[in-house]
Amino acid sequence: MFHIILFEPEIPPNTGNIIRLSVNTGFELHLIRPLGFSIDDKNLLRAGMDYIKKTDFNVWDNLDDCLNELSPTSTYSVSTKGETLYTDLKYSRGDTFIFGPESRGLSKNIRNQYSSIYMPMRSKGRSLNLANAVSIITYEVWRQLGFN
Repeated sequence: MFHIILFEPEIPPNTGNIIRLSVNTGFELHLIRPLGFSIDDKNLLRAGMDYIKKTDFNVWDNLDDCLNELSPTSTYSVSTKGETLYTDLKYSRGDTFIFGPESRGLSKNIRNQYSSIYMPMRSKGRSLNLANAVSIITYEVWRQLGFN
């Protein structure tokens, strides 16, 4: 099993879309407080549709508790400031991927604590949409394992 961690997510529709993604790929989703919305937020429910009923996502008070419980094989922080291109690594079951809040991304402390990966962009834009970034990483990891 792979784990997606959303560190302090802020935008309910992004999280709802990632819930749908996790259900359809078998990745486990974890949300780290504080959240920028309520779990009952209508925008989260709308984006997650009926998938919210099917998934078992976890909400944690802090990142350390989450990672201690998961005991991941490897932990990757995903950032525009990452050091390694996401396609240059071979992923293993049990790997965990941390994505930061939409407005500010992951702190330097988190990026330095875990292997930091990035996705290339041609533009001078700040970043990709969170749900899109999670999708790109998820499908690359899943592809490497033959979609099993």
